[in-house]
Amino acid sequence: MSKSNRKIINWKQYNDALVNRGSLTFWLDEDAVGKWRCQEYHGGRGRGFEYSDSAIETALMLKGIFGLSLRATEGFINSLFELMGVPLKSPDYSSISKRAKTVEVKYRNPCRGSVAHLVIDAT
Repeated sequence: MSKSNRKIINWKQYNDALVNRGSLTFWLDEDAVGKWRCQEYHGGRGRGFEYSDSAIETALMLKGIFGLSLRATEGFINSLFELMGVPLKSPDYSSISKRAKTVEVKYRNPCRGSVAHLVIDAT
């Protein structure tokens, strides 16, 4: 692939665009906070699920997007919640692994250089 022959005219705008490539924004919906823990009974024998399907889906999305291991995903989510001041805890790595078989996660990797937004809501 050859190098582009375009001349950069507005260096401030170009520099800001390069800096913003590393920008990361997380949005957490209030309903998602309320539905982080599982509210319904699973219908089988034994103890019910501690975390909702949306919590497991969120963990699996972050794992896939950032290429993290399960333990690193647990720590990443816990640190995000701590930074955001949200009184929640991440599902532990073994719960994520076991429940990954029962939930379906659909996501696309963003195009190179585009701004990626991850929005977590209760739907």
